[in-house]
Amino acid sequence: MNEQDKNKHVNEDAPKLNRGQETVAPSAWKRMLSKKWVSPAAFMAAAAIIVTLMWIYQGTDSTGTTTKNADPAGVNISADGKTDTKNEETLQVANLNEVMQWPVMDRSQVEVSLPFYDAEASATEREQAMLVSGTTFTPHMAVDLAKADNGAFDVVAAMSGRVTSVQQHPTNGYTVEITHGDNLVTVYQSLSDIKVNEGDEVKQGTIIAKAGRSELEKDQGVHVHFEVREDGKPINPNLLLEEQ
Repeated sequence: MNEQDKNKHVNEDAPKLNRGQETVAPSAWKRMLSKKWVSPAAFMAAAAIIVTLMWIYQGTDSTGTTTKNADPAGVNISADGKTDTKNEETLQVANLNEVMQWPVMDRSQVEVSLPFYDAEASATEREQAMLVSGTTFTPHMAVDLAKADNGAFDVVAAMSGRVTSVQQHPTNGYTVEITHGDNLVTVYQSLSDIKVNEGDEVKQGTIIAKAGRSELEKDQGVHVHFEVREDGKPINPNLLLEEQ
């Protein structure tokens, strides 16, 4: 192949352009879209617009749906300003200024038949506070109250609270438990003629039952076994009881 044929072959393979044709430069819009930051910025702007529209829509919703807001005290308040009485905080209904009282209408009509076992008391006092069952001696972690004539009497709530248990125990007899504030629970055993139900709200002094008998403390006759628990542990009721 001679030199003339080579030049002809190259000219035939080269792309043919119109004489005088100029290369078209990319537009400003395409140059902007080619930037790496454009896509993330556009996404963020779109997201901001969507969130703003949703907020405006919810704020102008006129369907009448009631919303609830929590106040600083933790009590739910509805849009109409009424307190949500079903809040768990209502379980602790005891007045913080309320002083525990004896679980009887008239303290002068009853006497302590079996005291609370105090490990720091004298040997004689500890012996008197032992619950004897056959050959078994158990520290008595409550205060038993009874009338001198072994008669029945009304048993009342020592503090305001909610009745959280009512049951018949095979050895302790009929039992009522009332939950108060400050992690306190009062327990009333050896009862009869129960007046309350589980879930009832009771005020201090409300009659909850009558004194009765129990298999475990049958030697005590008609009495009420009064126990106070703090954080699930029994404590001496005399430390909280108001002297009458």
